[in-house]
Amino acid sequence: MLNSKKITFLFPIVAAIFLWMKTYIVYKTGFHMKIENWMQELILFINPASFLFFIFGLSLFFKSEKIRNIYIFVMSFLLSFIIYANVVFYRFFSDFLTLPVLFQTNNFSDLGDSALAEINWWDFVYFIDLFLLLVVIKLKPKWINFHSPSRVNRRAYFLVTAATLFLNLGLSEAERPQLLSRTFDREILVKNIGSFNYHIYDIFLQSKTSAQKALADGSNLVEVENYVRANYVKPNKELFGIAKNRNVILISLESTQSFVINSKVNGQVITPYLNKFIKDSYYFNNFYHQTGQGKTSDAEFLVENSLYPLNRGAVFFTHAGNEYHSMAERLNENGYYTAGMHANNKSFWNRDLMYKSLGYQQFYSSSSYDITDDNSVGWGMKDIPFFEQSVDLMKDMPKPFYVKMLTLTNHHPFTLDDTDKLIDEYTSSDKTVNRYFTTVRYQDEAIKIFINKLKEEGLYDNSIIIMYGDHYGISDNHTTAMSQYLGKEITPLVNVELQKVPFIIHIPGVTDKGKGKVMTEVAGQIDIRPTILHLLGIDTKKDLQFGEDLFSPEHRNFAVFRDGQIVTDQYVWSSNTCYSKKTGEQVDKSACQKFVEKATNELDFSDQIIYGDLLRFYGKKSIN
Repeated sequence: MLNSKKITFLFPIVAAIFLWMKTYIVYKTGFHMKIENWMQELILFINPASFLFFIFGLSLFFKSEKIRNIYIFVMSFLLSFIIYANVVFYRFFSDFLTLPVLFQTNNFSDLGDSALAEINWWDFVYFIDLFLLLVVIKLKPKWINFHSPSRVNRRAYFLVTAATLFLNLGLSEAERPQLLSRTFDREILVKNIGSFNYHIYDIFLQSKTSAQKALADGSNLVEVENYVRANYVKPNKELFGIAKNRNVILISLESTQSFVINSKVNGQVITPYLNKFIKDSYYFNNFYHQTGQGKTSDAEFLVENSLYPLNRGAVFFTHAGNEYHSMAERLNENGYYTAGMHANNKSFWNRDLMYKSLGYQQFYSSSSYDITDDNSVGWGMKDIPFFEQSVDLMKDMPKPFYVKMLTLTNHHPFTLDDTDKLIDEYTSSDKTVNRYFTTVRYQDEAIKIFINKLKEEGLYDNSIIIMYGDHYGISDNHTTAMSQYLGKEITPLVNVELQKVPFIIHIPGVTDKGKGKVMTEVAGQIDIRPTILHLLGIDTKKDLQFGEDLFSPEHRNFAVFRDGQIVTDQYVWSSNTCYSKKTGEQVDKSACQKFVEKATNELDFSDQIIYGDLLRFYGKKSIN
């Protein structure tokens, strides 16, 4: 017979150890976190311990055995659910949940298909420790007889818990200096302080940022404005105003990555129309998406404002009420009719509110389209009928107009009716990757039909047509299938290259008839706003923006991702490592240092503008 007095702490400790071991196993199996050395592995192993022993240690203050057992079981369930929710979220987004994402509840119904696609029947194993706890409670109650520990024992217990926390933080700081103040990468935080402590830190950040707007004033803009002015690049004299007074048609290519351009699958061309179209356009083949958790909405934010999205949540939700100096607003000032076109619910990703803040005069949402079961699939209206009906709406718009169009069909989980499949699925063991090529091919056909209809309706010649990929379609959770398709290992450098998305500028009469050009500048979505406005003859010298005109001879080869990764024409900065693009090998970190400083400044300054709503102090009268 076990002596219950000797195992006073046993049940809380067993519950904590169960969850500790499960968390570590999930780290290794549910997430793809790069571990570079034994110290990182040790930190990863110990980081759940202090939080779990503290949470379950609180049960030592309960005198009632029943209440104590209920508390331990409920906490085990809640913490297990948090782990599992992160696993499901990570499967698609390759990211961890944040508090702002959880506030986006009005998106959940629309996200249903994507969420269900990431839930597997065997996921019950994530809760198996709960069944073990029930077995202990029901079948071996004598193991958990409760005797209130003495004050000395409780003090010793929590001192050990605190020591574990400080050991974790000390090792993390040694491995990653300024961890909590200078990192934009949630994976680095989880690797070092643990998933549970990360969520506590996230709550702290949310509280901190909520206060920033109330405390901000115009003086906060001085340093930002000085930086932007010092880094402004002049427009290309030959191209400035070359598309003046033309209609602007901006198309967001859902989940489209550059690796599909000029490529084949099973011997079939993936994007036959775009392959031809880019020969009649300016095509940027070193162009990267820079989105965070807001994905498509983040891409819209980048394009409209030339500001970076937030590291946590989506700006469209967290700061829709801010003052912005968007591209739509600038075009309003220059006589354009501005509109967003998206055949989905107007409230999806809070667009109905955010579009008003961005200055759109009209939002053509699902209520503006004839949507039926026959012309819908996956997330909503198919791209071909969307483009066709959109052209009918454009015919009646005041001229010149600026429309931003969001496609839908090439969206995870990439489902498509058999009658719309123009190429065969890929033949890997990964169904998501297999289906992706078919929806990209359908989107390509939709673009072809759209351009032809613009010509038929007389809208083509006096327009400038811009297309950009909004974010990745295939996350780094699908490396096995992608490695099979590409025929090479997915190294950190290859993974960075997979973040390239198409960026195409087509100007009838200027770039068509084979007069297009492949542009090799390293760039990102942050650069779209000044590039388009300068082509239209609108100067942006006084605008607070971080992008640069891609046609400017002064443009710098630079793109920073929202998580702090950096790409230049010579180097890649990823996971605190500097790589040479020429050799693919690691080089001394000093080679990347000036780019790291530039990236840190721009991300910090952009965050200050958004969190403090600083553009309200800048004033529209400052913009000419």
